[in-house]
Amino acid sequence: MADKTYPAQRHAVKTFSKLIELLPTTEQTKPQIILLAGEVTPFRNDTDREMPFRQESNFFYLSGCRVPGSYLLLAFQNGTSMENNPSSHLFIPKAELADIMWSVPPPSLEKAAATHDVTRVDHPTALPDAIQELVKAFPGALVHTLPTSNLFPTIPSQYTAPFLAGNVHVTEDYLLTALHRARLTKDAEEIELIRRANQISSRAHETVMRVLGQGVRGLIKPGKGAGTERPLLPSEWLIQKEAEAEALFVASCRREGAEHQAYLPIVAASTRASTLHYCCNDREFSWGPVGPNDHKNCNDLAHNHERVLDPQVLLIDAGCEWKCYAADITRTMPVGNGGKFTAEARAIYELVLEMQRLSFEALKPGLHWDAIQFICHRTLVRGFQRLGIFKTPNSPNSGSWNSEEAILASGISAAFFPHGVGHSLGMDVHDVPSASKPEKNDTIKGIELGHESFYTYLRLRLPLEEGMVVTVEPGIYFSPHLLAPVRDSKHIDQEVLKRYESVGGVRIEDVVLITKDGFENLTTVRSDTEWVEKVCSGEI
Repeated sequence: MADKTYPAQRHAVKTFSKLIELLPTTEQTKPQIILLAGEVTPFRNDTDREMPFRQESNFFYLSGCRVPGSYLLLAFQNGTSMENNPSSHLFIPKAELADIMWSVPPPSLEKAAATHDVTRVDHPTALPDAIQELVKAFPGALVHTLPTSNLFPTIPSQYTAPFLAGNVHVTEDYLLTALHRARLTKDAEEIELIRRANQISSRAHETVMRVLGQGVRGLIKPGKGAGTERPLLPSEWLIQKEAEAEALFVASCRREGAEHQAYLPIVAASTRASTLHYCCNDREFSWGPVGPNDHKNCNDLAHNHERVLDPQVLLIDAGCEWKCYAADITRTMPVGNGGKFTAEARAIYELVLEMQRLSFEALKPGLHWDAIQFICHRTLVRGFQRLGIFKTPNSPNSGSWNSEEAILASGISAAFFPHGVGHSLGMDVHDVPSASKPEKNDTIKGIELGHESFYTYLRLRLPLEEGMVVTVEPGIYFSPHLLAPVRDSKHIDQEVLKRYESVGGVRIEDVVLITKDGFENLTTVRSDTEWVEKVCSGEI
């Protein structure tokens, strides 16, 4: 349920420090108390069928506890021994007979105390008395809770009543912001958990690629009676549908001990790769008729050799969690065409790789994330001009209005790269939103980098800091909905564009740690074109 090495006490100190910074000066010397409720096991609608439990992120950050139905009570005061050693009182449910009969019961108090970095462990029945003790010991204390919202677990009134009875000021104005600011940079223990999630997820991405490659080579053969007298075994599975690729990815993660996916996997084949958060994953690959010679390179990928795959991409954006910490990886791979990209898909893929490579080269503490977004748009514009999708001043009947700077100023590249280049990542895949993109943001004043539409969906708008973990995920998409408004643009050669629209979309995403001198890539699965094609064609 927990690991004593998880630094919950250090996280409490960091959170209280951020909390004090947010308080009015008159409140900073007062004792500070935090009361949090953990998540409970959810049930499907009005039934008794359990749904997967996952601890609320802020609760886990301060407790390291993954026991459903728990509570946490913290106390801190500046200028005392509690400044560096806050009291942390964890309350976990008592194991009842029904718990033992139906499911895995919560740990004993003794075991929980040995496995959690807290001061004391009790059952929730002791919480009201513990609150009353704090109220008496720290008169004038300020009590902090998370906002009252369906986004966070509810604290029952029986636990807040002692505060109200003691005329104690309870506020929800500061805690969430303080927690998000504390979680924005990661410590060594958190980084190792994120690293593990990325290693598992990287292997899962490669597993899918290699099974695709085995199918191209005809190495996946059904045994006697497979699919008729008995089910297909995993060694006989081909990937012919989005759902089959998803199933293999999730199974690979689960086999390595990952309990959850960090988000719903996005597995989009063919032109569906142009939908950014396509997560229904319910369609077959794009198929065409079988030609007389298609069997020679096993391009059919079907056991019955009755149909052949159209050349297409398969975009998989998926990552697991490891002990509440996320991975977020996207790989785009060739399907059909013998496991090789078409000329158009390869050109777009390599342009996206270039967008990511130039982003990597710029990463360092102090650089504003907006600059990375702009690098990607400038790289896209230059690449599209090389490919002929965007016109240049030297194109027929063209002029200075098709210069690189003019096209950037128009914002038209946002039709092909509409989302942000990346976001904070930690316990949540789109981590700490209020700290990553604060409502009041003095860091972007006076910064003018291209068209304002470049930043509409950018989830991180801060200078980079050492210890931040972010994704770098440029992409290029040919979405009919996004292209409709620019069909008559003077910047686009529509005939050239038509040749690329069948690509659908390409995204490449890695998770990186910002270090003192640059970055470390925590994603281990490769993305270089030659390697991807060799794996997906079964050559290696």
